[in-house]
Amino acid sequence: MTYRVAMDIGGTFTDVVTYDETTRELRAGKVLTTPDDLARGVFDALEGFGLPFEDIGFFVHGTTQGLNALLERRGARVLILTTQGIGDVYQIARGNRNRLFDLHYRKPEPLVPRNAVAEVAGRFSAAGEELEPLDEDAVRLVAKRVRAEGFDAVAVCFLFAYLNSGHERRAGRILREELGEDALVVLSHEVAPEWREYERTSTTVMEAYTGPSVHRYLDKIETRFADKGLAVPVHVMQSSGGLVNAGFAREHPLQTLLSGPVGGTMGGVAASRLLGRPDVICIDMGGTSFDVSLVMDHRPDVSPDGECEGFPLLMPLVNLHTVGAGGGSLAYAEGDGLRVGPESAGAVPGPACYGRGGTQATVTDANCVLGRVDPESFAGGGMRLDTAAAHRAVAALAAEFGMDPVELASGICDVSNAKMAQAIRTLTVEHGREPAQFALLAFGGAGPMHAAFIAREIGVREVVVPRFPGAFSAWGMLEADVRRDFTQQFFATSQSLDTAALAAALSTLDSQARAALGEQGIAPERREVTHGLDMRYESQDYTLTVPILPGEDVTAPEFPAAIEDRFAQAHHQRYGHATPGAPVQFVTIRTTARGLVDRTPGEPPAVADPGEEVVRAVVFDGTAVPTSIVARSTLPLGATLAGPAIVHEETSTTVVPPGALLRVDDHGFLIITLDAEELA
Repeated sequence: MTYRVAMDIGGTFTDVVTYDETTRELRAGKVLTTPDDLARGVFDALEGFGLPFEDIGFFVHGTTQGLNALLERRGARVLILTTQGIGDVYQIARGNRNRLFDLHYRKPEPLVPRNAVAEVAGRFSAAGEELEPLDEDAVRLVAKRVRAEGFDAVAVCFLFAYLNSGHERRAGRILREELGEDALVVLSHEVAPEWREYERTSTTVMEAYTGPSVHRYLDKIETRFADKGLAVPVHVMQSSGGLVNAGFAREHPLQTLLSGPVGGTMGGVAASRLLGRPDVICIDMGGTSFDVSLVMDHRPDVSPDGECEGFPLLMPLVNLHTVGAGGGSLAYAEGDGLRVGPESAGAVPGPACYGRGGTQATVTDANCVLGRVDPESFAGGGMRLDTAAAHRAVAALAAEFGMDPVELASGICDVSNAKMAQAIRTLTVEHGREPAQFALLAFGGAGPMHAAFIAREIGVREVVVPRFPGAFSAWGMLEADVRRDFTQQFFATSQSLDTAALAAALSTLDSQARAALGEQGIAPERREVTHGLDMRYESQDYTLTVPILPGEDVTAPEFPAAIEDRFAQAHHQRYGHATPGAPVQFVTIRTTARGLVDRTPGEPPAVADPGEEVVRAVVFDGTAVPTSIVARSTLPLGATLAGPAIVHEETSTTVVPPGALLRVDDHGFLIITLDAEELA
């Protein structure tokens, strides 16, 4: 037998999905994350499934190793090597202020202090022509400083390296010869071959800062897998929503920065196709955070750049909006108000109801008090909840407000729901779309518990809960394709566009992309390459990526008018206006290579005996009402269930409020339809 295995390592739980290619059976489970050694948690999870390692034919996982290093400021000690005269670029950053009315706003503290920046002579012009040769002796002196002062990594960022990388490549060879394995050397033209000096420098620094910890983690994973007999490559989820093998991830560790959360988005893409719903809001509520992403026209919302912790990144990223609102988010009093998150109880000690010593009230504890969590079936019965501890934690906070504990528990959930609803609005407004135009796909351990209430807040009528919602991000990784991205600066205006030069550049990028897929083990017939152009109106600062249609002849006389028309349409959709006929500029060519993988639909699960009907009092809108408690495994395809109801399963709990109707579709997904009169 051969198994396909995916794993999502979260802040609280590690989720596992396995697919048996012989029986077409899908299985899912959760174990607590081991923050002290994430690799140990990976093997604890696999051994819990009892899978023979030699029978695993495909393994992919999402890791938060690099992201954790950034969030906790425990990354590598980095030295920046740059062109003489521009050593302050990283410190100056940009003058824009994202929070205009925040009197206490401060720029993010740079990851590299000014005294860890070295400048060397050597310069290219803005046209990529050498003006001054590289001072190689100065580079060697920098290598001596790196060794003497104990730097872990060097970020090499020379002026105009995206046009001519000659000096960076030579400096990189010298540093690697001098330092060997003592320090990681990162070259900006390999990480982000694009214009904008600060953004390119920031991206290079980020890769140098997070790289060593990702390297150590991947080395440990691959070594342990080899020791246990796993013969296939370890794959890693990228922030772009595609897969790469661990060898590429080790060379480009920054690509894994958001690898865990984007698995859910790719699962959303697969679900949107199965359900025939092109536009989906994906919400992933776990123990620590709440992640929102969009699927539009069956495609993930991917941006060519983004930021993390206030630092810009020039690389493709699934457009995620994250807030600190998970099941483990702590509730507390601030002045006379109730606050929820972003602080979390995490995996240790966890919410009070976990019985591991937690004493502060969390969102999960509030749901326990309201009766929305079944203490006997939580996590498939693998963890029995201490409801008395949850009541004590919520009652202690309620006493501070002089409130009834049940009333406060409802308030904790309401505050959390409002926070998550606002996160959704933030993302949809960026695209000029109303949330009501989407279906809401809810997953994560706590997502289906809150989804119907969030949907009411934002005016969405339909909620979809997939199979294994608590491990859906892991399932999404099994549905994702291998992906590689390439960019090339291509400056031109409407009048100066050289279509022959554009065609030549596209041909070169196409060859590079197909060769890169071959390096990832993708057969020629499974390779797919697409291209796009970053465009803007003249004098604009921002760009939009406009697709070049498959098979489109860019040398045809009608091409310039066609691509400008598509740009105007995209501009109108994104910003609500366009200026047809206004002069445009072409800035960057973007090429995406996809290696198509086998899908894992799985057979519908067998239906279990429902047994005796269980009814329990659950609080909705401040009132305890009789509520059906149902195991998801007992619901056949086509079954319907009127709210109020609680549907429990191994990885999550789904709450169906009064007035809502649940239906099981042909794929085993739960479809919850809300009463239109109750929507916001």
